[in-house]
Amino acid sequence: MKRTTNFRPHSVRREDRADGTILLQSAYELSPSVPRTGDWLRRWADETPERVFLAERSGAGWREESYASALQKVRNLAGALLARGLNGDTPILIMSGNGIDHGLLALAGQYAGIPTVPVAEQYALIHGAHGRLRHAIELIQPAMAYVVDADQYGEALALDALDGIEVVASRTHGRAGVTAFDELLNGAGGPAADAAFDAVTPDTVAKILMTSGSTSAPKGVLTTHRMLCTNQSMITDSLPFLKDRPPVLVDWLPWNHVFGGSHNFNLALANGGSLYIDDGKPVKGLFDRTVENLSMKSSSICFNVPVGFAMLLEAMRADPAFRETFFTDLDMIFYAGASLPQEVWGGLEAMAMEVKGEVPLMTSSWGLTETAPATLIQQEPADRSGIVGVPVPGATIKLIPDADQRCEVRVKGPNIMPGYFRNPDKTAEAFDDEGFFITGDAMKFVDPDDMNKGMRFDGRISEDFKLLTGTWVRAAQLRLDMLGCLAPLAADLVITGADRDQIGVMIFPNMAQLQAEGFGTGEQDGALNDKLLLGEIHRRLAERDREISGSANRIARAIVLSEPPSMADSEVTAKGNLNFRSVLTRRKALLDRLYDDADPAVTTL
Repeated sequence: MKRTTNFRPHSVRREDRADGTILLQSAYELSPSVPRTGDWLRRWADETPERVFLAERSGAGWREESYASALQKVRNLAGALLARGLNGDTPILIMSGNGIDHGLLALAGQYAGIPTVPVAEQYALIHGAHGRLRHAIELIQPAMAYVVDADQYGEALALDALDGIEVVASRTHGRAGVTAFDELLNGAGGPAADAAFDAVTPDTVAKILMTSGSTSAPKGVLTTHRMLCTNQSMITDSLPFLKDRPPVLVDWLPWNHVFGGSHNFNLALANGGSLYIDDGKPVKGLFDRTVENLSMKSSSICFNVPVGFAMLLEAMRADPAFRETFFTDLDMIFYAGASLPQEVWGGLEAMAMEVKGEVPLMTSSWGLTETAPATLIQQEPADRSGIVGVPVPGATIKLIPDADQRCEVRVKGPNIMPGYFRNPDKTAEAFDDEGFFITGDAMKFVDPDDMNKGMRFDGRISEDFKLLTGTWVRAAQLRLDMLGCLAPLAADLVITGADRDQIGVMIFPNMAQLQAEGFGTGEQDGALNDKLLLGEIHRRLAERDREISGSANRIARAIVLSEPPSMADSEVTAKGNLNFRSVLTRRKALLDRLYDDADPAVTTL
């Protein structure tokens, strides 16, 4: 099978210590990086002034911003911010989703040395999530807050936590006390802006990213220019084809997350590429917009989550013209968030061969908000999903194996955060005595005898628990296995069993799929009690049970929840991830029912 040829094969150096820990590094040297993100913008505005940098949908077409116009607007915005007295100690809160104005304001802050803090738009748009927004405001204490539309975000703007903070909106609708974004664009982007830019150093904070808050209150990750700039060098050193031609992205991944806002946004900017903002998402009611956007503009790189690729595959099977547009210029398919189902992987491979006679690099990586993010990357072709690869150049990975050769992962490098914003205690807890960041994640080698085969993610150590028998349960990996076993009936699920004698599963159903397959979806005291559905779940669990061994992997009981996870009650984060502790705490009564053999809503093996 013909594959993308311009890739760098894995080459890893390994050091084994007397205490059993393992250090891994790339054998490739890290290339020099620019000191500031603004250096990228200035370079491409000089070399390719008319090339599209950012674009968003406008009517039937696109509003496009070239590199030259983006630089001029960024300098004007920076001048306006400086004229208001903003500096490195007065962050700007961005409450809206992806958009050109959002991107320009973030770059203006970076140009002038003023941190921006993008938060999930759901925190502002969903009434029940305003507690998360308040927490961010109280922690950050911003001097300015931005929204795209003052009416759409009106309820959030009325929060007393924003009293005394200048609010800026792209569309003010004449609301009193709201500054028009266009007014900032009229700022004088001359010597003052450029002098501020000259004062920015690699250690200047570019932005503060909020963690998801899945295990504790969201923390602010101090993200420096060094982290952002060196991480792009790490990525292009690993994926040299990025230098062959400017990348084109049609991307929806949100900028308040490290992957969309640091990895993807800067991938386009660092390489002189074009980022077309996809205002769709892989969810019902919005996915058609994604298909429309991808049909209008061919990407050279496609980033998505596994469910997004599954939906794209089905859409392309139904539309040959869309299939042709999607694959024609495609260099890389990059999945993140979870392992790509092998049937989706195989379907994309076959379709690529049919359209263009070769398969783009199909890959993934691993990293966290605190690591900017790319730290491990699968940089050479693989024959299956689930591999997160080897260290990027410049990063050192410390692995602490257990008896099963499952390794706790710690990392060090120029892409690692200096600490959490205004939280010295959590910062101190985050690093070991050698200065390695303690990620809390676990990995296993694909082949223990060959480091160059890479590593695969094996869950969060904090999610592991013991049964009453003393048996350890690797809950994160077991959850992924169960999502595959129960697909597409389960939208998500929680593994249970801590301090109990059996492993159970609380299932959040895919209601649309249940209805399509004829299962009952009526609620009964918080759980679905449909005999056909419970019978199908029992059949799948029994079939799986025959193929596995050991109590650490056996699911003995299941319950299907009727109420979806609640963001207002912190059961789901802005990333869409479940907060397992919140689910188990809020639904304690249902957890107890799960272990009641007499309950008709529970299926047991």
